[in-house]
Amino acid sequence: MQIVGAVLDRTGASPPYATSGALRATTLELDPPGPGELLVRIEAAGLCHSDLSVVDGSRERPVPMLLGHEAAGIVEAVGAGGDDDTDDDTDGEPDGIAPGRRVVLTFLPRCGACAACATDGRLPCTVGSAANAAGTLVGGAVRLHRGPTPVHHHLGASAFATHAVVHRTSVVPVDDDVPADVAALLGCAVLTGGGAVVNAGRPATGDRVTVVGLGGVGMAALLVARALGHEVLGVDPVPAKLELARSLGATACTPTEALDAALDTAHDGGARAPLVVEAAGSARAFETALALTAPGGTTVTAGLPGPDARASVAPLTLTAEARTVVGSYLGSSVPRRDIPRYVDLWRAGRLPLESLVSARIGLEDLPTALDQLAAGAQLRQLITFDERITA
Repeated sequence: MQIVGAVLDRTGASPPYATSGALRATTLELDPPGPGELLVRIEAAGLCHSDLSVVDGSRERPVPMLLGHEAAGIVEAVGAGGDDDTDDDTDGEPDGIAPGRRVVLTFLPRCGACAACATDGRLPCTVGSAANAAGTLVGGAVRLHRGPTPVHHHLGASAFATHAVVHRTSVVPVDDDVPADVAALLGCAVLTGGGAVVNAGRPATGDRVTVVGLGGVGMAALLVARALGHEVLGVDPVPAKLELARSLGATACTPTEALDAALDTAHDGGARAPLVVEAAGSARAFETALALTAPGGTTVTAGLPGPDARASVAPLTLTAEARTVVGSYLGSSVPRRDIPRYVDLWRAGRLPLESLVSARIGLEDLPTALDQLAAGAQLRQLITFDERITA
């Protein structure tokens, strides 16, 4: 079938992306789903720094590539065959995924059988990671083409398009009461930010949580921590993000204000927290997060800085204050376990995920939206697809 999608033809582009021409909507051919694969009509897709990192070249990926990895959509077809031994439903389809079902696309497929999958989310799936690096689906398939040229898949999803073919290990089904706008955010921002708190940080009841960097992932971490009853401090240089954090029940301040307060109370740890989540993806933010962590506390780094970024750490501080530093990729999550937990919090009115959406855009607006993202001016810009869009 023919689809419309946003294809990146070259990496290493510099802003302004609105005029660089590196990413543009175009017509492509999409093959039918093979065994264990699904055809999904995309309803909503979020723009994330992981997309920007491929555009600017800080994450090496093969091109041409159809970007987009955080999304929700409706299953339109199920590929023949596949692994039916995991069927835990009564409709005859694997994992209850049948045409008409809304699914969340997640950016790291999990095979469930490798040694990394046995770590309960601490390590990313070896099989899924290899497919993501190669720009294929699990199993090595490439279902996208532009004329005779194959177009690579982005993180198993390629969701900046009207339709996508994905491996079923890349999706989690949700019920119809979860709107597409909310479901899309569950696949990356909430899994990564919320998981950094719940899975990697594991705060004790009553622990204060500090979040450094209030983009989509950081604000999701803040929301999940608040939903679980924790006092939260949000740290970011952008006034509008601080104001939103305050409206969501958090204390908020700039990095300078936070560091000054921590220094003033260094002896009693009054301004430092037992759990600090770094979600900005910069070396400076990581150093700030370390400085705001209380003795005996845990610093979780969930951001993805450039591969050449370096931070300064005083090993004596880690030793003398019995500190723990934890790296958390995709929130150390197991999507099929964790997404239903966040859905339950949302249903209970404790997790207002709608507040993460800062703008709704069309596919043609992506280049300008990348400039907004690079400038730190947005949380989640959400692409919504009109069913009338055709090739």
